[in-house]
Amino acid sequence: MKTDPDAHQRMTQRRKEGFDRKQAAAHQEKGLLIVNTGTGKGKTTAAFGMAVRVLGHGMRLGVVQFIKGALYTSERDFLGAFPGCDFVTMGDGYTWNTQDRAADIATARRGWDAARRMIESGDYQMVVLDELNTVLKYDYLPLDEVLAVLNARPPMLHVVVTGRHAAEPMIAAADLATEMRVIKHPYREQGIKAQRGVEY
Repeated sequence: MKTDPDAHQRMTQRRKEGFDRKQAAAHQEKGLLIVNTGTGKGKTTAAFGMAVRVLGHGMRLGVVQFIKGALYTSERDFLGAFPGCDFVTMGDGYTWNTQDRAADIATARRGWDAARRMIESGDYQMVVLDELNTVLKYDYLPLDEVLAVLNARPPMLHVVVTGRHAAEPMIAAADLATEMRVIKHPYREQGIKAQRGVEY
Protein backbone atom coordinates (compact mmCIF):
# COMPACT_ATOMS: atom_id res chain seq x y z
CA MET A 1 0.00 0.00 0.00
CA LYS A 2 1.43 3.36 -1.06
CA THR A 3 1.30 6.11 1.57
CA ASP A 4 0.88 9.75 0.62
CA PRO A 5 3.95 11.59 2.06
CA ASP A 6 1.87 14.63 3.07
CA ALA A 7 -0.72 12.48 4.85
CA HIS A 8 2.07 10.58 6.60
CA GLN A 9 3.64 13.83 7.79
CA ARG A 10 0.30 15.08 9.15
CA MET A 11 -0.28 11.80 10.96
CA THR A 12 3.18 11.72 12.55
CA GLN A 13 2.88 15.40 13.51
CA ARG A 14 -0.41 14.68 15.31
CA ARG A 15 1.20 11.76 17.12
CA LYS A 16 4.15 13.90 18.19
CA GLU A 17 1.85 16.63 19.48
CA GLY A 18 -0.15 14.08 21.47
CA PHE A 19 3.05 12.55 22.89
CA ASP A 20 4.40 15.98 23.84
CA ARG A 21 1.14 16.85 25.65
CA LYS A 22 1.20 13.63 27.66
CA GLN A 23 4.88 14.01 28.50
CA ALA A 24 4.36 17.59 29.69
CA ALA A 25 1.46 16.49 31.92
CA ALA A 26 3.45 13.62 33.53
CA HIS A 27 5.33 15.21 36.43
CA GLN A 28 4.79 12.84 39.36
CA GLU A 29 7.36 10.25 40.50
CA LYS A 30 6.42 7.33 42.72
CA GLY A 31 7.06 3.69 43.33
CA LEU A 32 4.75 1.61 41.17
CA LEU A 33 2.77 -1.53 41.89
CA ILE A 34 3.07 -3.52 38.67
CA VAL A 35 0.98 -6.65 38.03
CA ASN A 36 1.74 -9.12 35.23
CA THR A 37 -1.07 -11.67 34.87
CA GLY A 38 -2.92 -13.75 32.28
CA THR A 39 -2.62 -17.26 30.88
CA GLY A 40 0.01 -16.36 28.31
CA LYS A 41 3.75 -16.78 28.57
CA GLY A 42 5.97 -13.87 29.59
CA LYS A 43 4.85 -12.67 33.02
CA THR A 44 8.02 -13.59 34.88
CA THR A 45 10.15 -12.82 31.84
CA ALA A 46 8.80 -9.26 31.71
CA ALA A 47 9.39 -8.83 35.45
CA PHE A 48 12.99 -9.93 35.15
CA GLY A 49 13.50 -7.58 32.20
CA MET A 50 12.69 -4.74 34.60
CA ALA A 51 14.92 -6.36 37.20
CA VAL A 52 17.86 -6.17 34.78
CA ARG A 53 17.11 -2.47 34.24
CA VAL A 54 17.15 -1.87 37.99
CA LEU A 55 20.52 -3.58 38.37
CA GLY A 56 21.82 -1.73 35.32
CA HIS A 57 21.07 1.54 37.11
CA GLY A 58 23.01 0.38 40.17
CA MET A 59 19.78 0.08 42.18
CA ARG A 60 19.08 -2.67 44.70
CA LEU A 61 16.76 -5.53 43.74
CA GLY A 62 14.90 -8.06 45.88
CA VAL A 63 13.26 -11.16 44.42
CA VAL A 64 11.04 -13.72 46.10
CA GLN A 65 9.97 -16.65 43.94
CA PHE A 66 6.91 -18.45 45.23
CA ILE A 67 5.95 -21.92 43.93
CA LYS A 68 9.09 -22.33 41.78
CA GLY A 69 11.58 -22.97 44.57
CA ALA A 70 12.04 -26.64 43.72
CA LEU A 71 12.59 -25.88 40.04
CA TYR A 72 15.88 -24.83 38.47
CA THR A 73 15.79 -21.39 36.83
CA SER A 74 18.75 -19.75 35.10
CA GLU A 75 17.50 -16.30 36.13
CA ARG A 76 18.11 -17.26 39.76
CA ASP A 77 21.74 -18.07 38.95
CA PHE A 78 22.20 -14.94 36.82
CA LEU A 79 20.43 -12.29 38.89
CA GLY A 80 21.47 -13.82 42.20
CA ALA A 81 25.13 -13.42 41.22
CA PHE A 82 24.80 -9.61 41.26
CA PRO A 83 25.89 -8.01 44.54
CA GLY A 84 22.87 -5.67 44.36
CA CYS A 85 20.36 -8.53 44.22
CA ASP A 86 18.90 -10.62 47.01
CA PHE A 87 17.16 -13.62 45.42
CA VAL A 88 15.02 -15.86 47.63
CA THR A 89 13.19 -18.95 46.43
CA MET A 90 10.34 -20.29 48.51
CA GLY A 91 8.39 -23.10 46.96
CA ASP A 92 8.21 -26.85 46.63
CA GLY A 93 7.15 -26.95 43.00
CA TYR A 94 3.77 -26.74 41.35
CA THR A 95 0.71 -27.49 43.45
CA TRP A 96 0.01 -30.67 41.49
CA ASN A 97 3.48 -31.91 42.52
CA THR A 98 3.24 -31.18 46.24
CA GLN A 99 -0.42 -32.20 46.75
CA ASP A 100 -0.09 -31.00 50.34
CA ARG A 101 -2.09 -27.88 51.11
CA ALA A 102 -0.78 -27.43 54.66
CA ALA A 103 2.82 -27.62 53.47
CA ASP A 104 2.10 -25.20 50.61
CA ILE A 105 0.54 -22.71 53.03
CA ALA A 106 3.54 -22.94 55.37
CA THR A 107 5.96 -22.45 52.48
CA ALA A 108 3.96 -19.48 51.17
CA ARG A 109 4.04 -17.91 54.62
CA ARG A 110 7.84 -18.21 54.78
CA GLY A 111 8.09 -16.62 51.35
CA TRP A 112 5.73 -13.81 52.31
CA ASP A 113 7.67 -13.14 55.51
CA ALA A 114 10.84 -12.71 53.41
CA ALA A 115 8.97 -10.49 50.94
CA ARG A 116 7.50 -8.36 53.68
CA ARG A 117 10.93 -7.79 55.22
CA MET A 118 12.25 -6.65 51.86
CA ILE A 119 9.30 -4.33 51.23
CA GLU A 120 9.31 -2.74 54.67
CA SER A 121 13.10 -2.41 54.98
CA GLY A 122 13.44 0.61 52.68
CA ASP A 123 16.66 -0.97 51.33
CA TYR A 124 15.37 -1.85 47.85
CA GLN A 125 14.30 0.09 44.78
CA MET A 126 12.41 -2.88 43.31
CA VAL A 127 11.00 -6.10 44.76
CA VAL A 128 9.75 -8.82 42.40
CA LEU A 129 7.18 -11.22 43.86
CA ASP A 130 7.11 -13.99 41.30
CA GLU A 131 3.96 -16.17 41.27
CA LEU A 132 2.40 -14.32 44.20
CA ASN A 133 -0.89 -14.17 42.27
CA THR A 134 -0.93 -17.97 42.14
CA VAL A 135 -0.36 -18.21 45.89
CA LEU A 136 -3.24 -15.80 46.47
CA LYS A 137 -5.54 -17.65 44.07
CA TYR A 138 -5.19 -20.82 46.16
CA ASP A 139 -5.75 -18.85 49.40
CA TYR A 140 -2.33 -19.77 50.76
CA LEU A 141 -2.07 -16.18 52.03
CA PRO A 142 -4.80 -13.67 52.96
CA LEU A 143 -5.25 -11.19 50.14
CA ASP A 144 -6.13 -8.36 52.54
CA GLU A 145 -2.88 -8.81 54.45
CA VAL A 146 -0.82 -8.78 51.27
CA LEU A 147 -2.56 -5.70 49.87
CA ALA A 148 -2.13 -3.83 53.15
CA VAL A 149 1.65 -4.32 52.96
CA LEU A 150 1.82 -3.46 49.25
CA ASN A 151 -0.26 -0.31 49.73
CA ALA A 152 1.93 0.81 52.65
CA ARG A 153 5.22 0.23 50.79
CA PRO A 154 7.89 2.96 50.84
CA PRO A 155 6.93 5.78 48.46
CA MET A 156 9.66 5.12 45.86
CA LEU A 157 9.64 1.32 45.97
CA HIS A 158 8.53 -0.51 42.82
CA VAL A 159 6.87 -3.89 43.45
CA VAL A 160 6.25 -6.33 40.60
CA VAL A 161 3.72 -9.13 41.16
CA THR A 162 3.43 -11.97 38.66
CA GLY A 163 1.24 -15.01 38.18
CA ARG A 164 -2.01 -16.06 36.57
CA HIS A 165 -5.43 -15.12 37.88
CA ALA A 166 -4.62 -11.84 39.61
CA ALA A 167 -7.45 -10.96 41.99
CA GLU A 168 -9.55 -7.95 41.05
CA PRO A 169 -8.49 -6.05 44.21
CA MET A 170 -4.84 -6.60 43.20
CA ILE A 171 -5.51 -5.21 39.73
CA ALA A 172 -7.43 -2.29 41.23
CA ALA A 173 -4.48 -1.47 43.52
CA ALA A 174 -1.96 -1.66 40.66
CA ASP A 175 -0.51 1.35 38.88
CA LEU A 176 0.28 -0.82 35.88
CA ALA A 177 -1.46 -4.09 35.06
CA THR A 178 -0.74 -6.20 31.99
CA GLU A 179 -2.51 -9.35 30.86
CA MET A 180 -0.54 -11.83 28.76
CA ARG A 181 -2.85 -13.77 26.43
CA VAL A 182 -2.03 -17.02 24.63
CA ILE A 183 -2.35 -16.85 20.85
CA LYS A 184 -0.10 -19.81 20.03
CA HIS A 185 2.11 -21.96 22.23
CA PRO A 186 4.49 -24.69 20.97
CA TYR A 187 3.75 -27.01 23.90
CA ARG A 188 0.01 -26.92 23.33
CA GLU A 189 -0.12 -26.91 19.53
CA GLN A 190 2.96 -28.97 18.65
CA GLY A 191 3.88 -30.92 21.76
CA ILE A 192 7.27 -29.19 21.98
CA LYS A 193 8.77 -29.41 25.45
CA ALA A 194 10.07 -26.45 27.46
CA GLN A 195 13.21 -25.04 25.88
CA ARG A 196 16.38 -23.98 27.68
CA GLY A 197 16.80 -20.23 27.36
CA VAL A 198 13.12 -19.72 26.57
CA GLU A 199 11.17 -21.26 29.46
CA TYR A 200 14.00 -21.79 31.94
